[in-house]
Amino acid sequence: QVQLVESGGGLVTAGGSLILSCATSGRSLSISRMAWFRQAPGKEREFVALIPRSGGRTYYADSVKGRFTISRDNAKNTVSLQMNNLQYEDSAVYYCALDRDLGFTSTYYLTREYEYWGQGTQVTVSS
Repeated sequence: QVQLVESGGGLVTAGGSLILSCATSGRSLSISRMAWFRQAPGKEREFVALIPRSGGRTYYADSVKGRFTISRDNAKNTVSLQMNNLQYEDSAVYYCALDRDLGFTSTYYLTREYEYWGQGTQVTVSS
């Protein structure tokens, strides 16, 4: 059984930083691509960042480029999201997602691309 558990969310003032972590079990990260999504109240869940199984080229939503960094540690089965210069608009529930990495797909930003999801962690940025 694949499980993903996010942690690290909280309340931070604008301009601050947070590090989110996603601990996985039941599936080797070495064959998986990992992503972060977020969902604000009243909005659809949106793509934030992706890291392929190789840990090579990463992908980001335009709104977080240059501020967020996704990384992975396959040995520890964890994926992290370093978030810097947080803004009010970044407030949301953040979810990590996992799927078997079968190669690059141009639809990596769609929620339907991912089979497994965590329960989410709340990030609140005060202005």
